[in-house]
Amino acid sequence: MKTNFLKKHLSFVLCMVLIVAMALSASGCNGNTDKEAGSASTIEKEAPSESTAEKETSSESAAEKEPDAQTDGQVVGEGDTQFDFSVVDQDGSETHFEIHTDKETVGDALQELGLIDGDESEYGLYVKTVNGITADYDKDGVYWAFYVNDEYAQEGVDSTEIAEGDAYTFKVEKG
Repeated sequence: MKTNFLKKHLSFVLCMVLIVAMALSASGCNGNTDKEAGSASTIEKEAPSESTAEKETSSESAAEKEPDAQTDGQVVGEGDTQFDFSVVDQDGSETHFEIHTDKETVGDALQELGLIDGDESEYGLYVKTVNGITADYDKDGVYWAFYVNDEYAQEGVDSTEIAEGDAYTFKVEKG
């Protein structure tokens, strides 16, 4: 009987040690490393004029930035055809890309590279997200407008064939 009692207590103590160890390891896994925390504080130091309230307001704006957005001036994709692509967010900030592809249309090239996403409709692709920024007309009254050589496009991005020398842009606009 004494051995059963000792085994039960030893099992109980071992279970408690495991629970404490799991709790401690889970609390340490919040996704931030010292390196990431340092880079976040560096960003705040570089932009001291933007208050915390302004940051919260801008993060809740009609065009929300997603974490997978590409950076400015990036060469993206592979292929024989090359074109310039720009994204203008709601604040007027521009991001430029040099796209390389073997696709026929601008829409196919940008979708393949993960730069645009949206819903298919009877009129073609309704673009809702560009470079990780979502514009929701139903929620905020803004949408992505598609331009070819700084002129409003005459057809949708998924119907626009890539033409040598043309530049393509998506801009957030109010409806």
